[in-house]
Amino acid sequence: MATVNRKRGAQSPGAKNAKKGKIVGQGPEEIQKEITVPAPISQGKWTNKERVLIFSSRGINFRTRHLMQDLRTMMPHAKADTKMDRKDKLFVINEVCEIKNCNKCLYFEAKKKQDLYMWISNSPHGPSAKFLVQNIHTLAELKLTGNCLKGSRPLLSFDPKFDKEPHYALLKELFIQTFSTPHYHPKSQPFVDHVFTFTIADNRIWFRNYQIIEEDASLVEIGPRFVLNLMKIFQGSFGGPTLYENPDFRSPNMHRREMRLAAAAKVREKQMVKEVQKMKKTSVKEDLDKDVTADVFLTPAEEKPVDVQTEAPEPKVVKKKKQKPFKRQRLQMARR
Repeated sequence: MATVNRKRGAQSPGAKNAKKGKIVGQGPEEIQKEITVPAPISQGKWTNKERVLIFSSRGINFRTRHLMQDLRTMMPHAKADTKMDRKDKLFVINEVCEIKNCNKCLYFEAKKKQDLYMWISNSPHGPSAKFLVQNIHTLAELKLTGNCLKGSRPLLSFDPKFDKEPHYALLKELFIQTFSTPHYHPKSQPFVDHVFTFTIADNRIWFRNYQIIEEDASLVEIGPRFVLNLMKIFQGSFGGPTLYENPDFRSPNMHRREMRLAAAAKVREKQMVKEVQKMKKTSVKEDLDKDVTADVFLTPAEEKPVDVQTEAPEPKVVKKKKQKPFKRQRLQMARR
């Protein structure tokens, strides 16, 4: 068997960083051959130093925690941090991003243990946007058939509506810089096997993650999935002047208040119906004593003189009925 010895640092006319191998034959006659290993086609360097900090405030539930873990798994350029105290101001996050050497941030803010808000910010100069996160479904919850390589680079697909309005164009640029994996990132894989889709429907942004199947280029959903309801866009990072405010946005407190008022209105309506039924029953009982329609069929008639009989009436003559013979007797009489 021949052994292969490869040498580093040998130069070739084709590639400067090419590798050479030396084969030493075992036998009576030693034949030396050199095998040149070509250098990689792309000799690019990691120049885009985008890093995304993904963390949350205290008070989140298990579904939000799993969603953050799924996002960190899908984004190899993401970093994690401990939960932030809700008493701290949001401007502290810029200092945390600077300490972690991150220039993008995804911050999940929990309120009342049931409402979840997501901040996406370009730290430290802005802009930033605040969303209400709805309809969260994580990877462990969905159990879909799609799958992709961990650390692979995704394609980003945007709805055509993102190019029609200025605030959507700003959000599109934020999403591109945050969710796209930098080229030649050390933790990334040089494959493109899944796609992130951002679709606008019902004044909300719907996020989906699909696998690209190589055979027929069809799509199979992987997960996670969630819906972003835009609240405001700020000029600075986690604050500053308001660039855009969604006129169609309703806070969860207002929505729950409207639901409670609607339920209370239904209860009051049922009570009013019961009271009306009781009043109808009592009124029917009172009207049964006197018949309102009794005088409808009364017709006026002439008064007749009253005859007073002083003598007893004559008895009526009662005729006796003749007894008819029975059927058998009639048959005997007919035979005779």
